[in-house]
Parts: sequence; structure tokens; C-alpha cells
Amino acid sequence: MNKKNTTVRHAPGLTGLSRAGFSSGFGVLAATLGSAVGLGNIWKFPYLTGANGGAGFLLVYLLATLLIGLPVMIAEITLGRQAKANPISALQALAPKGQPWWLIGAAGMLAAFLILSFYSEVVAWVFAYVVKAMRGSILSSDPRVTEAAFSALISDPLQSLLWQWGVLVFIGSILLLGVTKGIEAMTKKLLPVLFLLLLLLCVVSLSLDKAAEGLAFLFKPDFSKISASVVLTAMGLAFFKLSIGMGTMMTYGSYFRDDQNIPLTTLRVMSADLCVSMLAGIAIFPAVFTFGFAPAAGPALVFITIPAVFSQIPLGQGLMLAFFLLAAVAATGAMLSLMEVPVVILHERFGLSRARATVFTVLLLILLGASCALSNSALADFKLFGLTMFDLFDFVSSNIILPAGGIFIALFVGWVWGFKKFRLALGNHGQLHNEKLARAVFYLLRCVSPLLILIVMLKGLNFF
Repeated sequence: MNKKNTTVRHAPGLTGLSRAGFSSGFGVLAATLGSAVGLGNIWKFPYLTGANGGAGFLLVYLLATLLIGLPVMIAEITLGRQAKANPISALQALAPKGQPWWLIGAAGMLAAFLILSFYSEVVAWVFAYVVKAMRGSILSSDPRVTEAAFSALISDPLQSLLWQWGVLVFIGSILLLGVTKGIEAMTKKLLPVLFLLLLLLCVVSLSLDKAAEGLAFLFKPDFSKISASVVLTAMGLAFFKLSIGMGTMMTYGSYFRDDQNIPLTTLRVMSADLCVSMLAGIAIFPAVFTFGFAPAAGPALVFITIPAVFSQIPLGQGLMLAFFLLAAVAATGAMLSLMEVPVVILHERFGLSRARATVFTVLLLILLGASCALSNSALADFKLFGLTMFDLFDFVSSNIILPAGGIFIALFVGWVWGFKKFRLALGNHGQLHNEKLARAVFYLLRCVSPLLILIVMLKGLNFF
């Protein structure tokens, strides 16, 4: 791909600032995939699959990704590239004058702050496990040992705070380098290594005694376990895992090259995202059945099963260290995309330099995130609406702001922006001949996706 032009301009009437862009087609794919592939694949997908019956859940999740995740992802990236601006400015520029569609971008910024507040704590667990792996203290196939190690970590307030702050400062330091030298460079180099290490872990896991039982649980559907709750959970996971509804894809879309094939890129991202999830499932569930863990163990599943897998092989400690290092890399890509949303808005909308916007975002997250970091220790008994701060931030963002953002993005494209503008933007203004595809995606955005997302939202709010 041609790399000579990596700076793009805003759409007319925005901030007038020149802004960096991704330098190559592979850079676009790596950064976008880095946003979608995070702990949602290695952490959240396995434990939700385990808690919801395995293969049946997987089938519903795949269908939901095609009907909900992919169309909204295409819409967000297209809007971002068309406007070459942050989510608030993009929607102001593209919407009819006077209509408040920019509020979608503002809600996305709020969602990014809330998600980063609790997600940074989960990422902190991963970084802490890198050190634990170096020491070898968690290398055991005994569930009591691995569960005790995880409980000791999350119940220690000082460890929780220090690890979370360290993660936030680390992510902020990458963002200070900018889009090309920071975000793109990091994801291009490290994502391929994540795939290779997951493949190695799968080979190890498949050699375990009860690997067949684990694979059957993951790939042989038991349709009797597919309930309305399972369907809705799978739909919600599809929405969350592709980083949509929170402004990240619109922000990354604003850095896309004008000649980038958006439908093809999003399809590759979705396929790779699904592949990573499958590899994580293959790596984890054979160990779950071999060592007697509960498939529905919840958020701790990865942290108690991975050490058990590596305890059974030569050089297990070194390989376990490599795994948690690469899990940290996956989490880093997702956090970069999330933190970029408030950083670019503060930079372009409020006139802060990129460095000051980054520092301000990190400091605010240190304050907000502390309440989530202490939710399993000092603030365990402090609850609002019956939820700890960790669970409250997760609930509000996942069940209210993200679904609402997805609904309004779909409605904006389907009913306000219109098919003609959407088709031109998706077809790179005549360079791509994809009108039939554009029409199919537009129909989903106009009629199908908003309804399905609304159902997920109402279920998440316990309306039924």
C-alpha cells in the first residue's frame, strides 16, 4: 500500500486542524482489530460461553454478530472516515443543522470513561499475573491454589490501586506518541504474536486427557440449553466485543485512508475477532474439564485455568509468562481505542494539546477507576442500587449507554443520513462497486439492528 500520505484533513467546518491517520492498509486492519480483540475474547467470551451452555451460545453469538455487530461497525467507521473528525464533531458536520445527533458522540465519551474505569482494573489483573507468572507462584493444577491466588490479588486494596494506576499511565504514554507511532505501531507488531501464542496454547490444551469433552462442550450444540436469556446474552456480547456504540470505531474511522475498503476491513476484523475467541475457547475448555474446574466459574475462569494448563508441560512457567504478556497486549489494544475517544475530543473540541488531553484523561480515570479497583476490598460493602462501583459502571455502560448509542447510530444512518450518502461513502465515492452490499447493510441498519439492540437493552434493564 502507498504510505506517502499519512496526514488527513477535517471535513469543512470542523476544527481546521490537520490530524494524523493510519499509514497503511495493514495498519488500519491491525489498529481496528486491536480495538475489537481484547480481554473480551480471552476473558469475557470464555466465561460467558461456559455460563450459557457452550456451543449453542456460540451459534447465537455468531448470528448476532452478523445482524447487529457488523452493520453498526460499518456505519460507525463510515461516518468517522467521511467527517475526518472526533465523534461529536463528525455527527455535528453530517447531521442536518440544529439537530442534536452530536449527543451520541458525547454519550460515547461518557461510556469510554465508565468502561475504562472498570476495564482498567481487569487489565490490571492481567499485568499483575505477568509478575506472578515470573515468580511461578500460580503454576498449579490444583483449583484451590489458583483460586486462592486470584482472590488474594483482588482483595488487596493497595495492589489493586497500584496495578490499575500503572496500567493507565502505560496506556497514556503510548497515546502520547500519537496515532501512527503509538497506536498503529503497537498493534502492528504485537497482534500477530498473540495469534501465534494462542495457537501454541491450543496445541498444549488439546493434548490434555479430557480435551474431547472440552471441544464437545464448545462445538457440539445442546439446543435445549438455548433460552431467551442465552440469546440476549449472546447478542449483548456481540455488541460489546466489537467496540461499537462507544465512539471508538467512529474515532478510528476518522483515521482511515480514503481508499480503504471498509466492508472488507470490517469483515476481516470480525473474522479475526471470532478466530481469537475460538482459539481462547479451545485453549481453556479442555483444561476446565481435565482439571475439574466449573465451566460457569465466571470472570475468574481464565485466571484459574491457564496456570493449570501450563503446569502440565515442560517450560510451563515461561510459556505462562508469555501468555499473560500477550493477554496484556490484547488488553492494551482495546484500552488504546477506548482512551483515544476522550483524548481526541478534548484535543479537537476543547483546544487542549494532545499531551494535555492525554494527561487529563489519565488523571480523571485514576480518580474514577479507584472506586472500581476497591470494589472487591475496601469498598466491597459500598453499593449504589445494590451494585458495587465496578458492577455499576459495567451495568450502566453495557446495558444503557452502548445499546442506546448503537440504536441511534443505526437510526441516524438509516433515517437521517440516507442511502445515497451512505452508498457513496461506503463505495469510496465510486471507486468500489458495492451497491448491493451497501443496500443490504443499510436495510439492516434501518430496520433490523435497532430493533434487536432495543430488545437487548430492555432485557439488560430487566423489563422482561
